[in-house]
Amino acid sequence: MLPLLAWATGAAFFFYAWVLRVAPSVIVEDLMREFAVGGAVLGNLSALYFYGYSGMQLPVGVLLDRFGPRRLMTVAALVCAGGCVLFAQSPTLWGVGLGRFLIGASAAFSLVGAMAIAGQWFPARRFALLSGLAMMTGMAGGVFGQAPVSLSVAEYGWIAIAAWLTVRDKRAGPVGSSPRIWSGLKTALSNRQTWYNAISGLGATGPILAFAGLWGVPFLTLAYDLERTSAAAVASLMIVGFGVGAPLTGWLSDRIGRRRPPLVAGLALCLMALAVLIHVTTLPIWAVGCLCFLTGFGGSAQIVNFAAARESNPVAVSGTTIGVVNGLVTGGGALFQPLIGWLLDVAWSGGIAEGLPVYALADYQFALSALLVGTTIGLGCAVAMRETYCRAFDSA
Repeated sequence: MLPLLAWATGAAFFFYAWVLRVAPSVIVEDLMREFAVGGAVLGNLSALYFYGYSGMQLPVGVLLDRFGPRRLMTVAALVCAGGCVLFAQSPTLWGVGLGRFLIGASAAFSLVGAMAIAGQWFPARRFALLSGLAMMTGMAGGVFGQAPVSLSVAEYGWIAIAAWLTVRDKRAGPVGSSPRIWSGLKTALSNRQTWYNAISGLGATGPILAFAGLWGVPFLTLAYDLERTSAAAVASLMIVGFGVGAPLTGWLSDRIGRRRPPLVAGLALCLMALAVLIHVTTLPIWAVGCLCFLTGFGGSAQIVNFAAARESNPVAVSGTTIGVVNGLVTGGGALFQPLIGWLLDVAWSGGIAEGLPVYALADYQFALSALLVGTTIGLGCAVAMRETYCRAFDSA
């Protein structure tokens, strides 16, 4: 029972991490007006979460292999609460950016921590399913991304307490094991399969992190003349699709004993639905919502990358491997959010209304096409990766 509660604590941590991850998407214009910035600056401000989150993935994986998740997740939850306070209260762009960076860096321990618990305390045949359920929990946080930051601060305090009470460290490296740490890191980074999984995961999650996480709301507002709250509701269906698809894909992959077919099929679906969503803007709103859902549902196949990468490397470096993959996966936000903002500024004609840059629909379509390129590259890596047949590396 205690391992299940510990895994649930990690999943809850990931839920609130997603609440804060997507919160800027519904206040794009407010942030631009408050700090007098354009799309490129705002994209970089929002992406500071991902700079912290992605940048910490390698250290997180190594630290989890070395020390175990209990103390690390407890401290991380407390740091995340402090970042929330700074983001909400700071009157300067610098302070807001620092708060968002701290939130991302500390939230890096959430999903990887839940996966570390699943890998240590549950059978290998349940890993993809538990990872998918944790991902679904995070997606639920994305749907509720408009929740007040003060609520998140309170919940992170409870998460820190719960982590200390429920999480136990089953396996940790010996004292003075720095050479083994670097050896494990080299093992994961030198394995081609690690990179195939990481890049295909990046291609799958780019639309979720960049479209649903920031630029989808202003795009849908312009393309379909929607109110901001309605556009946010439609964009959130991409997160809903990801949340529904992650546990189903994880279960299916475990059930059929294959990793590559569900991943390739999911990425192909994600690419087709996203292409129509961006470039066909004469659809009824219900069809737009369906495309958002299908884009997220297809992209949720990314959950298989964690299991496949873990099965392609020795068990002793599983945390490091997951950290490498998750670093690139969440790097989709760090890459695509500012890239799309920069492409918008490149295509911008120079028009300004009420102190805000006015982007045309064609500008958004040009900028968002970067997501299609990323997903296509991810699909190619999924096709190239080796099938593990759901077997651990040591027994393969």
